[in-house]
Amino acid sequence: MSENDLGEVWKRDEVESPCVKLCVIHEASGYCMGCYRTRHEIAGWSRMDDDARIALKETLPTRASAIKGKRRGRNR
Repeated sequence: MSENDLGEVWKRDEVESPCVKLCVIHEASGYCMGCYRTRHEIAGWSRMDDDARIALKETLPTRASAIKGKRRGRNR
């Protein structure tokens, strides 16, 4: 089995997680600063069906404004 074949073994046919491995919760908004999900949404992701995942992902870009300007622990 080649390296390319190994990648296919782990490939899944599901909605990809929005996680970007920057897991810091913005205190005021409650959103993750990496993916803009709440703790509850992050914890429940594995139990969501594809329709729920798609619906959630569509809302995430609008949440970015709730945490704009947050850097190094200071609001700007």
